[in-house]
Amino acid sequence: MDEAAFEACIDFPRQEEATLAYWNKIDAFQTSVNLSCNKPDYTFYDGPPFATGLPHYGHILAGTIKDTVTRYAHQTGYHVSRRFGWDCHGLPVEYEIDKALGLGSREEVLAMGIGTYNSHCRSIVQRYTSEWETVVTRLGRWIDFENDYRTMDANFMESVWWVFKTLFDKGLVYRGYKVMPYSTACTTPLSNFEAGLNYKDVTDPAVVVSFPLVDEPQTSLVAWTTTPWTLPSNLALCVNEQLTYVKVRSVAEQHVYIVAEARLMQLFPALRSKKSKTSKANIFEILQSMPGSELVGRKYQPLFDFYDSAERRNRAFKVIADDYVSNDAGTGIVHQAPAFGEDDYRVCLKYGIIDIKNGSESDLPCPVDANGRFTSPVGAELLGVHVKKADATICATLKERGRLVLKEAHEHSYPFCWRSETPLIYKAVPSWFVAVESIKDKLIKNNAQTYWVPTSVKVKRFHNWLADAKDWAISRNRFWGTPIPLWVSEDYSEMVAIGSITELRTRCTLSDGSNVPSEFSDLHRENVDDLIIPSLKSTVALQRVDEVFDCWFESGSMPYAQLHYPFECNEDQFAHKFPADFIAEGLDQTRGWFYTLMVISTALFDKPAFHNLIVNGLVLAADGKKMSKRLKNYPDPMLVVNSHGADALRLYLINSPVVKGESLKFVESGVRGVLRDVLLPWFNAYRFFAQQAVRWETQSGKAFLRNTQRAQSSGNVMDVWITASLASLVKYVHEEMAAYRLYTVVPRLVGFLGDLTNWYVRLNRSRLKGNDGEDSALTSLAVLFEVLLTMTMIMSPFTPFFAEYLYQRLRSRLPTFGTSSVPSDLIGKADSIHYVMLPTAVENHGDDKFVAGMRLLQQTVELGRRAREAVNISMKIPVKEVLIVCATESIAALNGDLKDYLLEELNTWGVSLTADVEKWCSISAIPNLPVLAKRLGNRIRAATRAIKSLDSLSLRAYTETNRIAITVEGESIQLVADDLLVKSTFSGNSNDYAAMTSADGTLTVAICTVQDEILRKQAIVRDLCNRINKLRKKAKLNITDKIDVFYTDIASGYQGVDQTTSISTADALGQNQTLLDKANIIPIPGKACHGQKIITDTHATLFGSSQLKIALALPAPSLAPATQQRCREHSVLEILIASCNLTKNRLHGSLASSCFDLVADVHVFSSATAARRKIVH
Repeated sequence: MDEAAFEACIDFPRQEEATLAYWNKIDAFQTSVNLSCNKPDYTFYDGPPFATGLPHYGHILAGTIKDTVTRYAHQTGYHVSRRFGWDCHGLPVEYEIDKALGLGSREEVLAMGIGTYNSHCRSIVQRYTSEWETVVTRLGRWIDFENDYRTMDANFMESVWWVFKTLFDKGLVYRGYKVMPYSTACTTPLSNFEAGLNYKDVTDPAVVVSFPLVDEPQTSLVAWTTTPWTLPSNLALCVNEQLTYVKVRSVAEQHVYIVAEARLMQLFPALRSKKSKTSKANIFEILQSMPGSELVGRKYQPLFDFYDSAERRNRAFKVIADDYVSNDAGTGIVHQAPAFGEDDYRVCLKYGIIDIKNGSESDLPCPVDANGRFTSPVGAELLGVHVKKADATICATLKERGRLVLKEAHEHSYPFCWRSETPLIYKAVPSWFVAVESIKDKLIKNNAQTYWVPTSVKVKRFHNWLADAKDWAISRNRFWGTPIPLWVSEDYSEMVAIGSITELRTRCTLSDGSNVPSEFSDLHRENVDDLIIPSLKSTVALQRVDEVFDCWFESGSMPYAQLHYPFECNEDQFAHKFPADFIAEGLDQTRGWFYTLMVISTALFDKPAFHNLIVNGLVLAADGKKMSKRLKNYPDPMLVVNSHGADALRLYLINSPVVKGESLKFVESGVRGVLRDVLLPWFNAYRFFAQQAVRWETQSGKAFLRNTQRAQSSGNVMDVWITASLASLVKYVHEEMAAYRLYTVVPRLVGFLGDLTNWYVRLNRSRLKGNDGEDSALTSLAVLFEVLLTMTMIMSPFTPFFAEYLYQRLRSRLPTFGTSSVPSDLIGKADSIHYVMLPTAVENHGDDKFVAGMRLLQQTVELGRRAREAVNISMKIPVKEVLIVCATESIAALNGDLKDYLLEELNTWGVSLTADVEKWCSISAIPNLPVLAKRLGNRIRAATRAIKSLDSLSLRAYTETNRIAITVEGESIQLVADDLLVKSTFSGNSNDYAAMTSADGTLTVAICTVQDEILRKQAIVRDLCNRINKLRKKAKLNITDKIDVFYTDIASGYQGVDQTTSISTADALGQNQTLLDKANIIPIPGKACHGQKIITDTHATLFGSSQLKIALALPAPSLAPATQQRCREHSVLEILIASCNLTKNRLHGSLASSCFDLVADVHVFSSATAARRKIVH
């Protein structure tokens, strides 16, 4: 017997923990992989997270998506390898060590020794791996942690070397000098996509600085900047040749400036205020107007003399031009510091202001070191000062020299280092680049071959990023990473790329000329930096370059490196595992992992790295802000799981907009809602099945086993409907999962669960309980079993824990259970639901009419309930008639097999069906103004009059065809769908009926509001039965528990409206025996209660007693009514008998000199219910 049949509730989190223990016991994940080893491969790449922090909701979301899709792939016939990966190198690790050891500069690391520093890094790399495994496993994700890959392992690093050498040999790698986002805290450049990860609103000083012209010293060009610290490196000023500039004299100071005409307000702040009453004539005077082209070439006086020399004056400190200068902000004149601005560098190089050859830095003014501090040749007051702290000093110096025209506070969005949370600067640094721009067309072509969910991210965000792709700086001036395997001469004229450990041993030697040891395997800097390669051109050996790879280069190489390709994984094996069938990560990876995967795969093989991709959005705090540990604005994920279960959290996440790239405001109540609205009703449906199966087995003396043939051959309309709906659901799930649209699948699954629990089970309760006969009950049980089993299978990728829980309880009723001669992944034989292949849809289009009929029934019931609410008639009160007006063909179903269900659900004595819409409903229409007014303009009034004059036949034709013609001012105008708003209204007697009409006007349901005493008596009985069932539930009684039910009218007093007399409970019960029989309830007057009471309740009835007491009592021996009448003078006899143990066929004795001889089941019964049943039946 299934113990769940009598569980009143289920503790989902604790049950999930029991399931985890079971999976661990049977080694479920590995067993499932082994069972599929001969099936086609489905390749999945797992993006490696850093293990220096704990998993958050973003990781949980992505992990849930990955687990759902890969479980589905496995259960549809594929072999799915799922390896976890770790991103071990890079800034996150180094930053932690720098903080822990108090290191503030590159020099301090070198003084410590790279080997010592890297050993510290290695020690914390997998600090939280056990916590990650615990969290990931607790969430039900099946992934291989034992056979994981780590970017710091020699095999992985060797494949990364192979990737680099391949790109180098293709001519796609070069050394360049480029202005890049630079983290002074981490002393390394960042990629553009890293710089875009962490923008913040900040307030910086914004200054306007004057640059007096050499040939006209009384006139100054003025430039605006929010980075005063770059002014010591100024070499030029840039204008736009197409803009208009003016020479103006300030009225107050009489200074003469040149500024863009459209940007005078930047120079004169009073112009920005609408409240200012000062006229322009009192602020400035325009002396001359000129195009920007006339300014090009004019010389100005340098701000500082740090880089002022006769040679430099010949080509610098002059006006140049470029289209990037606009009049959107500033003064229309941009100061150029080529070492600190990408456009500055480009334009200055174009005009010969700087001349960078072979990567030389000698011609590029850059008085800032790796830590962001000023170095020579700046003045003593700036030496050693961090650039972001030098603004005030520089502004003071400029003011003292009369060059500071204006200083203001400027609020703007500025990039911060994603790791150190410090502001980035833009700085020219020598770097190694992958020539992405040269393969841009191939990237766009390969992107077109991929499938993304949502598509918009692929065709917009990602496509635009590829179309504007810049060469990728892959080097970092750090220590803990994969060293770039490039050995070069001092002038870079000779370069050798190494692509394997074998090649390293062959070509490199130790610094003393000896061979590299054969056991050499660790490729980190401390082991390779001192290796040299003999030069073919000189006696000076080649040295390895100082840089390591950007960790994004490593993660982008994971399709090859995780397999140790091309070393351990050969071409044939690799061809089966590349490209990936599926990957998934967050929206932030559009410019991160997705991009690096695409770049490297395109550069290597001219292929995309993946076929299918799901992009999830961001999980935000409930207030819409970013989740923050500091602010504590989100619940701990494990506390949520321990409170509500992993399945509830999984369903909540993948049934939200976040699965299609949008944001989700996480609220714990949403997880609780999934538990309440989905999992608990699902459990209750199973529990009800289990209870009724036990009841049937007890009644029949047979074991209930799966009988698919009986279920499929049932002609019961409800059975056919739920079976057809289930087949439709299975088909839909396969279609949508093939398209990776999880966000459409889950709502449909949830909707079906609603149909199962709220309609099929509820409407079939009496049938399942055997009230329609045990054969009908067996058929209904067979159908419900098939539905529960199929739902368990189809939901298993989504709710792995609860699916396993149900399968283990349904499994024993399968004929294959315990059979040794069938495959281990066959349903019933399989030890886990996750070994079992998902069912395929078997459609029967002949069942469509049942589905349509049931859909109409559901709609009819809903409208009927709304009509009752409108006139405040409770569902407990029966109504005499319900009129259903519908012209569709499916109305016939309501007059057939569904009629009994309709009567029950609407709680009505009768149903009248009619297709005569004209008789019962009026129809009207008004124009859809947002649509029609735009189209008709001034004629909309005339059109409105024409529309309102349309007759009902025309309007009904329009609802079917979505086309109708009207005449407006002599012209025929064709109206189509959405041009009109059509409304159907019940036109029957509103005194006798309350009606509701569907939104599309095709269905109207009217309930009769006329009531009489017979209706009220039924209402009393229904209410009594309902309260008895609630008391049973409250007392936690099982379905097999026998009880006696007693009632007592304590006080009369009619609760209805406009009535003066009340209806006694006994009278109501006496006239509604059929209802009591259906509910299998036999209420007994309270005075007959002599047994031990279990629970009582006193309440007012709607039309009867103002105080009706109901008591549930343990069964106690009771006299037959005729015997009670005969012994009424000895009332104490009843009390004595109630305390007897009725184990014999008769009781005899004497009481007050009177003898009694009572025969069991004739004079005395085992309970008051049994005695009462003797009278009733």
